[in-house]
Amino acid sequence: MHIHILGICGTFMGSMAVLAKELGHHVTGSDANVYPPMSTQLQAQGIELTQGYDPAQLDPAPDLVVIGNAMSRGNPAVEYVLNKGLPYVSGPQWLADHVLQGRWVLAVAGTHGKTTTSSMLAWVLEHAGMAPGFLIGGVPQNFSVSARLGDTPFFVIEADEYDSAFFDKRSKFVHYRPRTAILNNLEFDHADIFPDLPAIERQFHHLVRTIPSEGLVIHPTTEPALQRVIEMGCWTPVQTTGAGGQWQVKLLSEDGSKFEVMFEGVAQGVVEWDMTGQHNVANALATLAAARHVGVVPSMGIAALSAFKSVKRRMEKVAEVRGITIYDDFAHHPTAIATTLDGLRKRIADAPLIAIIEPRSNSMKLGAHRDGLPESVVDADQVIWYAPANLGWDLAGTAALCTVPSIVSDSLEGIIERVKSQAQPGTHVVIMSNGGFGGLHGKLAEALK
Repeated sequence: MHIHILGICGTFMGSMAVLAKELGHHVTGSDANVYPPMSTQLQAQGIELTQGYDPAQLDPAPDLVVIGNAMSRGNPAVEYVLNKGLPYVSGPQWLADHVLQGRWVLAVAGTHGKTTTSSMLAWVLEHAGMAPGFLIGGVPQNFSVSARLGDTPFFVIEADEYDSAFFDKRSKFVHYRPRTAILNNLEFDHADIFPDLPAIERQFHHLVRTIPSEGLVIHPTTEPALQRVIEMGCWTPVQTTGAGGQWQVKLLSEDGSKFEVMFEGVAQGVVEWDMTGQHNVANALATLAAARHVGVVPSMGIAALSAFKSVKRRMEKVAEVRGITIYDDFAHHPTAIATTLDGLRKRIADAPLIAIIEPRSNSMKLGAHRDGLPESVVDADQVIWYAPANLGWDLAGTAALCTVPSIVSDSLEGIIERVKSQAQPGTHVVIMSNGGFGGLHGKLAEALK
């Protein structure tokens, strides 16, 4: 079957394309922005990519068009599909029908940490010899691909609350029907489609409604929004993590790189790994709980986590030039920015730390998170905010509220010059964006030489 994917370079759609190819389909796709790491992964799989949405790419007509949730009415390719009556479906619906049906689905939902936690969970099952399938919104370095079918019943999926398509406004995760579900955390996000936090809580409740009574829901004790979700109705056993929960930790290093795991008050072993930050310790606990539900004993899960290598673009060290270390990080919400910088600060102690932040997500562009940004960067020594031309709010006003030195730059050249003038051997530079940031990482490394 010839499947053409509109919006193929999105993390979800790109991963779905890999699975469709693995199932034996002829897969092509198009996107407005074709950039790594997804573009390189797709080309390596032999999937043909087209830049832009010219309807000509749909002639001759494919057997099925999968329409990504970034597509909207008015897009020339979408209009062509509708006018010609071509068969079309959303990505989550296609996945549910052709990949997840009949599998034991382990879903990881939440505002933050979905990619990292689903990568951890897939790795723990792999390490235990369970060879799971998975679809993850990033490239886990233990696997080097973001998706695979797997040939066992188990399938790990990053379960996003974003909508499915312009014609299906349900959250993607409602399609997945997990048996094991991690609800990591829940804050207001996606201001372009959700009016407020209760609207997102309602979608999470819809997810909880689909989990069987023989399944398992895992969530931390520290999230009032998730408590409200469970109180709307839950027909499934629940395990909790964190203070007062069944799963707890005893930190053995302040930066979270070493900790002891406790289940129901009994020590299970010590995780010692390359990760930092309290958020990753919390991700690990949820992972161990989910893995135990499919039969992986905690000691085996702990051994796997100690060999976990994180995910591309999640505090990934991309260069070290003249003693200056450059990291690439996906953080695009004040909480994620804060926890990431906190983890790095605890690891590097007093070393200079420069944060470069692009407010690129839809919620960021709408200014939904602007009030939380000044507080999110307190662990940096200085911050460079990138103001793209289409930002609809006063970034300089937000930068002025920061308690650490902050400047706003409207060009990559300006950012590079600033870092060159400030960075010295021993400085750590974190570049935070959920896009390609114009190749800033490589340009900066080159300029520092």
